[in-house]
Amino acid sequence: MADTVNSLVARVHELLVALGTSGPTAASTAGLHDVVARATALGPDGTWLVAAGETSLGVLAVAHGQADQAVYHLDAAVAAGLNDCVMFHAAPFRPLHYDPRFQALYQRMRITEADLDELFWLHQEMRLMARDAENAMVDNIGRLDSGVSVLPQAPIPTREPHTLGILIARIDLAATQTALQQAALKLDFQRSSGNTSLSLIDDSWDYTRARRDARHADDLDSQRLRAAEARAFVERPGAGTTLLPCPPLGSITYPA
Repeated sequence: MADTVNSLVARVHELLVALGTSGPTAASTAGLHDVVARATALGPDGTWLVAAGETSLGVLAVAHGQADQAVYHLDAAVAAGLNDCVMFHAAPFRPLHYDPRFQALYQRMRITEADLDELFWLHQEMRLMARDAENAMVDNIGRLDSGVSVLPQAPIPTREPHTLGILIARIDLAATQTALQQAALKLDFQRSSGNTSLSLIDDSWDYTRARRDARHADDLDSQRLRAAEARAFVERPGAGTTLLPCPPLGSITYPA
């Protein structure tokens, strides 16, 4: 079957979810290189997916402390359309701020005010999703009911971006959401299965508390759902649409 933009988007998402749930593997690295090659073959329509693959390879290199490889892949990503100046202010990238090669590739990026607003939101949402997942896991410790909580997600923005680099960050958020939801569900199913087994073999199981735990969990789920819906991205009126250099390197505070 011939590759399409949509099929490669799905493949990138799949690889990023695998990285988020299982960590880096030789297979995931090979998969990203394969995405770059296949996206290149698509021509101009696939250029931003080349950037997506190169970005992920650069992120992996940063995580392993491989500065030369990181700069190589990130330079290729910027050449293909990466302009995520917010990501470049996350803690793992800060040591690269002193590298002239990294400074040079950063200075080549261009973005609009409106797209920069969305980048801040996308990265903030990744942080909030991780926090929600952690809180949900803590809240579910000791639950005696057999229910399962689904981690709510804020909707991915659907506005037409001015730069295709925004699509890369959207895939990152979507993959983060999926990976965190899968991890939360796995733990919840383990707890639920254990409680179901107890209900079958142990007459001392506390049904009253289980019902109370279920109601409390439903309340928390509703609160998280409302909070996620309220976090939906809203485009700022009057946000600029002119391509501008990214804010100076070191001037952005990465979302906490």
